[in-house]
Amino acid sequence: MNHRMVDRPEPTRKSQSDRALLGRLVKQARPYWGHISAILALRMFGVPLALLTPVPLAIAVDRVVGSDELPGFISPFVPDAWTDSNLGLLAFVAGFQLLIVLLTQLQELGSYALRAVAGQGLAKEFRSKLFAHLQRLSLRYHDTQGMAESVYRVQMDAPAIRDVAINSVIPTLGSAVTLVAMVFVIARIDWQLALVALAVSPMLFGLARFYNTRMRPRYREARRIEGFSIRVVQEALTAFRVVKAFGREKGEQDRFEEQADLAVEKRVWLGWAEGVFGLLVNMTIALGTALVLYVGMRNVLNGQLTLGELLVVLAYITQLYEPLRTISRQTASLQSSLVSAERAFEVLDEIPDVLDGPNPRRLETAKGEVEFRNVSFSYGRGSDVLDDVSFKVRPGTRLGVSGRTGAGKTTIASLLPRFYDTDEGSVLIDGVDIRDYALADLRDQFAIVLQEPVLFSTTISENIAYGRPEALAKDIEDAARSANVYEFIAGLPDGFETLVGERGMKLSGGERQRIALSRAFLKDAPILILDEPTSSVDVETEAGIMETMERLMVGRTTFMIAHRLSTLEYCNARLEIEGGVVTSASGDVDVPALLAS
Repeated sequence: MNHRMVDRPEPTRKSQSDRALLGRLVKQARPYWGHISAILALRMFGVPLALLTPVPLAIAVDRVVGSDELPGFISPFVPDAWTDSNLGLLAFVAGFQLLIVLLTQLQELGSYALRAVAGQGLAKEFRSKLFAHLQRLSLRYHDTQGMAESVYRVQMDAPAIRDVAINSVIPTLGSAVTLVAMVFVIARIDWQLALVALAVSPMLFGLARFYNTRMRPRYREARRIEGFSIRVVQEALTAFRVVKAFGREKGEQDRFEEQADLAVEKRVWLGWAEGVFGLLVNMTIALGTALVLYVGMRNVLNGQLTLGELLVVLAYITQLYEPLRTISRQTASLQSSLVSAERAFEVLDEIPDVLDGPNPRRLETAKGEVEFRNVSFSYGRGSDVLDDVSFKVRPGTRLGVSGRTGAGKTTIASLLPRFYDTDEGSVLIDGVDIRDYALADLRDQFAIVLQEPVLFSTTISENIAYGRPEALAKDIEDAARSANVYEFIAGLPDGFETLVGERGMKLSGGERQRIALSRAFLKDAPILILDEPTSSVDVETEAGIMETMERLMVGRTTFMIAHRLSTLEYCNARLEIEGGVVTSASGDVDVPALLAS
């Protein structure tokens, strides 16, 4: 397979149109279309209930107080005995009013339950999809983006799908249907009043459009600043010991408050803008209501309308303007949700730069031959971290890699399991370019022990079995014995079920490192990477860990990275890196550049 490095320029973010974002959200919501349809159906059921709401009042005014006939659609449901008695008719009106309220409340209860199920489900599914995609992206993306921003998008931006699908689109559609129904009914009663009522509609939609076009960038900026605030908190709490050691609590507090003040400033401005928009919408609606009242009373005085009909029209006008108000406000608040959706989709649009090829080769168990062939690599900052590096080690070789900080040692360890892909050249395992292997199979060939052992906030047992979750308790205990940590674990009150705390901070550095070594013993991978595994422990602890690692290296191809040459005394091959190039080598390692010289 031919591999060629393709430059990937930094993508230019282009704001997506509302229609495009809504289309993507509709597709994303497909698993909950049934729930959404049911919510919409219940919303539609609320339309006739809204139309019936003012009818009891109209009957009471025109038929009980006045002498008009009952509305034609009501007459069949009223017994003759009741129509002959005002008290009987009032009892019917009261019962009718209670029935409408009961049905309305049941409709709202059903809608609330469905919205809760669908809304939470949509947010959870979208969060899961974002999280899964973030895990597929390479370290290059996360190095550039930062963890706090990714966390913000998963936790704060993902619920936009719920806000749009459940809290914006459905109310807008329901309001549109209600609007049409109200206009139709009002027109049947008095077409002049219908026209007067609708006269303010263009003004409302004009206000909404003006608001939308200018608020989208403001919402995006607010989200970005809020992300910075979260980043400050994450950095300060992650480096809490450093903050306390240097007495920088006040400095970090000031840094957080600076970002928080900016976020507050943006949110206050947005709040004022939303408030002004709401004021304009309500004043426009008040203007329409005043016009309807003026024309309606004139028609009553002229005998074109009864007082009961005017009351019905005014009640309908209230319900007519409520959908208009809802549509106007939803189109405005929709911008905030669409900005969040856009940011979430930006993550999903990121193409992972470390992927399986079209026909990846399976790899069950590697023999352990490793070769770097003319490898160059940079982190995108200009100069190469590795520059045309070539070497080859045979299976079972214990290769010690030394060099100054920044020389490229850890980069070599990162390229082996394809945390990054090379810019130029190839890394081969058993004579095959690692990009030809299935990524999962490739990474299954490695056990990695880092300078700062990574433990998860769960039990010791689960931490040891992290690379083999299906491992039996006996295998976990055997791995702990191999790492000389079994006695320590067994002596704890909860033994292997002891919780280690966040990042394993309930344990000492040496204990965490031994549990990390237990994890490597249990995985039993053919290639071992030890990246500065003893740099953070004392000399006595280092001696014990080195003895454990010597047993771990038996029969495995090992890459041990260290600053101190004494740490590499168990290696049978040495490689020194300076400035991204191999400067010296010894033992069982082939370096073409040095052999040629």
